[in-house]
Amino acid sequence: MYKVFVNDKPLFLTNEIQKETDFQLFLLESVDIEQLIIKMFQNKIQKASLYYPDEKAILKKLKEKIPVCKAGGGLVYNKNGDVLFIFRNGKWDLPKGGIEKGEEIEDTAMREVEEETGVGKLTIRHKLQKTYHVFKRNGKYKLKVTHWFEMDSSFEGITVPQLKEGIAKAVWLNPDEVKEALKNSFENIKLLFE
Repeated sequence: MYKVFVNDKPLFLTNEIQKETDFQLFLLESVDIEQLIIKMFQNKIQKASLYYPDEKAILKKLKEKIPVCKAGGGLVYNKNGDVLFIFRNGKWDLPKGGIEKGEEIEDTAMREVEEETGVGKLTIRHKLQKTYHVFKRNGKYKLKVTHWFEMDSSFEGITVPQLKEGIAKAVWLNPDEVKEALKNSFENIKLLFE
């Protein structure tokens, strides 16, 4: 099962029909995906499931219905065990951004961390899960698939938030501050800390 976030609300991609009462079930094959997304953005639907019988093909089916943007991001630790966060549009987030033509996704993740925070000297520990969320750009809904990497940084300089990207702060947060920040973060970011 996949979990896609639409306006921070869960849209489950599933190959099982369960007798649930608190969310609506739609058939992926026949759903008007844009209308469903609009209703979720308007808070008319709080959570929903998209059913497709073939679990292996379910994500591919969704990608046929909505344009996809591939992104890379970092869950970055410093030598003290603090985590690098950005504050953008009133929410705590992790640095991430879109892949550029011909770029490897690991390079995208490291480049975006550096561009959005000014933090360099990065090494990738390992790949984390992918997260999925729907956003609107230029009047079109798109599915962003973000490939996350756990990273270490030996950077000791001053962080520089990328203001032109709307980032107000780039800061290192200790474990207690991370817990607090996650209360005002996105659902797909919270998944990385579970």
